Amino acid sequence: MPTSFNQSVIDEFRANEGKVGGPFEGGDLLLLTTTGARSGVSRTTPLGYVRHGDSLLVVGSNLGGPRHPGWYHNLLARPVVQVEVGTRSFDALAVPAEGDRRGELFAHVVRAEPGYGDYQAGTSRVLPVVVLERAEPDGWDGPGEVRTLADKLMEVHTWLRGQLRQVRAEVEAHFAARAARQGPSAPPVLPGLGLRIRQRCLAFCQALEFHHSSEDGHLFPGIARHHPHLTGVFARLDDEHRTIARIQGELAELLAGIVNADPQRFHAELEEMSSRLNAHLDYEEEALLPLLADVPWPPDVPKG
Repeated sequence: MPTSFNQSVIDEFRANEGKVGGPFEGGDLLLLTTTGARSGVSRTTPLGYVRHGDSLLVVGSNLGGPRHPGWYHNLLARPVVQVEVGTRSFDALAVPAEGDRRGELFAHVVRAEPGYGDYQAGTSRVLPVVVLERAEPDGWDGPGEVRTLADKLMEVHTWLRGQLRQVRAEVEAHFAARAARQGPSAPPVLPGLGLRIRQRCLAFCQALEFHHSSEDGHLFPGIARHHPHLTGVFARLDDEHRTIARIQGELAELLAGIVNADPQRFHAELEEMSSRLNAHLDYEEEALLPLLADVPWPPDVPKG
């Protein structure tokens, strides 16, 4: 859709609690905001969606055109997206479905919205079906109301720990499924960890990188100015950040060659990262939480 038309739909959506007229009137519509794979610029696209359990499904139909839409390429590179439905807005993990699951979900979509079947019939490419899952992992339990910078740090750490548990659980489930399909009469299993694990790992690594960059660039220097006796603490945290970044880099290399990746090596790297990250978060909390407990969050902004 032309950019000007997209923007008019977006403006109408936000002004009318998610309701729009024209070709979308009466349909289920959401706004999907992705981050440009190359540009890093946020882009919002109106899309029809179909509910499936607790998740939302969107299809990369591009009106049946020969190429995947730009938003699909963006979410492959940066899996954490923002979703607006009605008056609600939340972060989501975007996971393209694969194989049999993609076929099942597409059939579900077509039963609800037959037009997608027409789009598929009009193109030789397989239309991607993307599952939008809430970014918070199962069992999410943040620190409650965030009033201080200590609360905010714990909220981020709790999210990171939960995402890491999700990654590990999905890797284990993948290995179990592979083992169950082995045998002389079993169908061959292609190597690789699957798009779900790939997207989860990318989301986790990108969030962790942003968190550490924010600490190194802003939080730590600010605290160090007022607490010079903690020089050794920040030197250790900085060293741990570099170690974790190295492990992230090795994981990224595995993901880049996901079709030929060695699952056992991936598993070993993930276990090492999990152990080091949890120890790092524990140490950071022990050293910093007492210093941040009286710092208000969000920061007080002087008026005028």
